[in-house]
Amino acid sequence: MVSFKQLRYFEALARLGHFGKAAEHCAISQPALSMQVQDLEDALGLKLIERRAKGASLTEPGKEVARRAARILGEVQDLADYARQCGALLSGPLRLGVIPTIAPYLLPQLLVTLKARHPDLELHVRETQTSVLLSELGEGRLDVLVLALPVDEPDFETMRLFDDKFLLAMPKGRRPQSRVRASPELLKSDRLLLLEEGHCLRDQALSYCSLRQVDTFGASSLATLVQMVANGMGLTLLPEISVAQECARGEIALIRFAEPEPKRTLGLVWRGSSPRKRDFEELGRLIVETSGRAWDR
Repeated sequence: MVSFKQLRYFEALARLGHFGKAAEHCAISQPALSMQVQDLEDALGLKLIERRAKGASLTEPGKEVARRAARILGEVQDLADYARQCGALLSGPLRLGVIPTIAPYLLPQLLVTLKARHPDLELHVRETQTSVLLSELGEGRLDVLVLALPVDEPDFETMRLFDDKFLLAMPKGRRPQSRVRASPELLKSDRLLLLEEGHCLRDQALSYCSLRQVDTFGASSLATLVQMVANGMGLTLLPEISVAQECARGEIALIRFAEPEPKRTLGLVWRGSSPRKRDFEELGRLIVETSGRAWDR
């Protein structure tokens, strides 16, 4: 008989790839975790793990069992969330995923507001790229995400928050005459600096400029791009929500684009099976409020 405990321990091992790390994560001894995984293999009649001196790797059957185990554990979490949803709004644990081009600009004020208005909320924040967040949401390791829409996944539900327009950033000494608006043609005639591959903001900028590839220099943050622009290395696109923080020192010039202005739509994403929709809607309302934006439904 397969037990919930076996699935939980195996999922941790599959995710972390190391018996010691998985045992520490599950707060048990390594021999105890290894025995539970062995019992799971015996119950299923399948070899799930290739045991190695420096870790563990999944067999082909192990990969499928890990995927199913993650889904089962996610559904169990949804069950616990349902019970919690019957109580106070935004209370108990909530695992929030945010992409790096949103987190530094929305979270500071949002966290203060959440602490003041929902003191019983136990918030855990995960900041990484969109593809990782969506994978972890589907596996039940995250509850809700803040990222750029749309998301093409039938098992997920989304809620639009507001549009975030892009501005063109250039060296301060190249500031054009007033009323001049930027255009894709202007970007094609200069070096366009963007984040490294994997960031959705990069893909959105390339799409707007009708480009397939540009120099990125491995930049992983907007702060790095701003410094590169300030030192005359090229131009970049900045989302409007980042301007107050990234451009506070006045080292670069900003120009709005001609209509239709490029933009991204920010929103929430969660599993359609989650019973915490009321929580997520309240979270979305607070994000809009603390960002100073109008609700864009």
